[in-house]
Amino acid sequence: MKASGSVFKYGDNVDTDVIIPARYLNSSEPAELATHCMEDIDKDFVKKVKKGDIIVANKNFGCGSSREHAPIAIKAAGVSCVIAETFARIFYRNAINIGLPIVECPEAAKAISAGDSVEVDFDSGVITDITTGQTFKGQPFPEFMQKIIKAEGLVNYINNK
Repeated sequence: MKASGSVFKYGDNVDTDVIIPARYLNSSEPAELATHCMEDIDKDFVKKVKKGDIIVANKNFGCGSSREHAPIAIKAAGVSCVIAETFARIFYRNAINIGLPIVECPEAAKAISAGDSVEVDFDSGVITDITTGQTFKGQPFPEFMQKIIKAEGLVNYINNK
């Protein structure tokens, strides 16, 4: 399983309140959440993001409130993967539960720039910055996590079993 796309780059401590602002939490509809994804940190994100694009961030991505809406908004906006130095624990869990691939790789998070074209191989954990030619070794997903992501989330995975 692979993901590839253009990079949107963010810094440290991107919290769930900027991923999907609280004023939009009256909806749990993925398509509606996607229209407001990242708007408090990047007004143009929803206008520019294309299916398959990748978010790269520094430390503690997804900190703050433990809302599942945040990874849902990111995934529904078309993002295929989030790469960060570190993730907030509850965000990590919520992302896997809803089928959003996330990869911790400090070296890649530091080296990859906004606009770079990046490919992620989830089987091997290899992240390739096609723009610069650099490769990085992220943590590959265990097989059971890949199955959850392929099923588009934990509920679908369990229902399909």
